[in-house]
Amino acid sequence: MTTEIKRLIQVRVEKGATFKRDGYGKKKQLSDSWRKPRGQHNKQREQKKAKGALPKPGFGSPIAVRGMHPSGFFEVLISSVKELEGIDPKTHAIRIGATVGERTRVGLQEKAIADGFKVLNVRMVKTGTKQEKVQKPEKVADKKQSEDKKPAKSKAAAVAVKKDTKKADTKKADTKKADTKKAEKTVEEVEKKAPVKEKKSAKPKAEPAEKVPEKTKTADPSKTTKKTAKPKTEEPEKAKAKPKAAAKPTAKKKTVSEVKKDE
Repeated sequence: MTTEIKRLIQVRVEKGATFKRDGYGKKKQLSDSWRKPRGQHNKQREQKKAKGALPKPGFGSPIAVRGMHPSGFFEVLISSVKELEGIDPKTHAIRIGATVGERTRVGLQEKAIADGFKVLNVRMVKTGTKQEKVQKPEKVADKKQSEDKKPAKSKAAAVAVKKDTKKADTKKADTKKADTKKAEKTVEEVEKKAPVKEKKSAKPKAEPAEKVPEKTKTADPSKTTKKTAKPKTEEPEKAKAKPKAAAKPTAKKKTVSEVKKDE
């Protein structure tokens, strides 16, 4: 396929004109395949906005690519080997008809591929399936016979390998046991040393608690007596020294009659 044909196919794709029948979405029985609208008041026929375009000359694909398959070949429908005559494999591709049976399809497909044609609907023909099923059990029987014919050296070697693996496993188990015993010993030593350290740390904590009350007992008695003696001794003495004040005689108010008598 030349570069010019590729360019023209791309132009055809970019136009992308799709014409659909008016009202295909309103009724289920209508397909979207194009039908010309003929109604007197049909909006698509009148070319109203958003009612769908009508086919016009401007929507056409380039003449050189019109009717061409996207692969760059013109399709030819074939149903027999005779129809391959007079077809150019450089410009035409073959599509085998759907009504062709498997027997004729096998020969037609092989002949077309041998002549250099591009087959657009190639199928994998089911042939030789029974032979494959018969051959599979034969392969299994061959394997069994080969195992029986093996020399005795292979068995002896397998036994020796098993013994070596057992020895290696036992060595690993012994090393694991030794490691666990060492770990247990270290744990026991740590536990024995731990309580000794706790006793030493407990002694200095107890001594300062005992010394605290001794300092309070040896405190100077003079300081304590001065603070407590003064207020206690002075208060009763002052109370005794201060005599009670004599009650003042209440002056009687002169009445009007008394004033007159004095006058």
